[in-house]
Amino acid sequence: MTPDTLDDGREADVERNEASSDTGYRVPGLERGLRILMEFSPREPVLGAPELSRRLNIPRTTVFRLLQTLESLGFLERADKDRNYRLGVAVLRLGFEYLSSLELTDLGLPIIEGLRDATGLTAHIVIRDGRDVVFVAKAQSHAPIFSSVKVNVGTRLPAHATTHGQVLMGDLTYDELKKLYPEPELERFTAQTPATINELYDRIRDDARRGFAISESSFERGISVVSAPVRNDTRRIVAVITTTIPRREIDAALLDGGLVDKVRRAADELSQRLNYRPTSGPNGGNKYMKALGL
Repeated sequence: MTPDTLDDGREADVERNEASSDTGYRVPGLERGLRILMEFSPREPVLGAPELSRRLNIPRTTVFRLLQTLESLGFLERADKDRNYRLGVAVLRLGFEYLSSLELTDLGLPIIEGLRDATGLTAHIVIRDGRDVVFVAKAQSHAPIFSSVKVNVGTRLPAHATTHGQVLMGDLTYDELKKLYPEPELERFTAQTPATINELYDRIRDDARRGFAISESSFERGISVVSAPVRNDTRRIVAVITTTIPRREIDAALLDGGLVDKVRRAADELSQRLNYRPTSGPNGGNKYMKALGL
């Protein structure tokens, strides 16, 4: 009997014990992988399979498979091209994205609550994830009419077809947009949905020049919005703040009452909290705006 056979038998025994325990909803492989990642620290940045197997009481063959899986996903990388490992960039990316999203929502929630109180309208923070927009924070209006609007945190919508997405893509050049949407025709949801990449790019440029966007039933009938971009310390658009009006058109009284300015001020306030500092000159000297020809 080889050492590998012994390890496989030991692994089977471990899995049987775990399956019969009170933690039946756990996924042993996932738990082991996370435990491996947690063993790395500033004090011990490099570890090998034998040491991890000993510490975690996991068969060595299982540790090797887990290490190779984590390496293929970028969570671990080889140290000095040896059999030892260290944390990879995917771990850092997860950490930074978590901190970034936490900062955005934590800092932004009081702002959109203030916007809701000032306008009486439901307000959201929306980000872009590839070809989708994702609602990450919500300040619900107290008005009963908003109970019919089913947009909650986590809701995803197609970026190209929504005003939120078009504002969020305001930094993209034509080539970047073409790479994101290589198809000759875009999926249409209403008559107002851009049908081609050129139409979408023109819409994005118009919104970027204006510094905000107004939509009246352009994606969903009976829903209108006002959206403005939020920028971070790199001057890139990272989110939009938007208000929702549950009507086919926006009442003139709302616009006359300064709705657009209120949304823009909220977006500017969140940008400032994210350390955005516009420079002097047209459009704040933003190189991305200049790349768009704005």
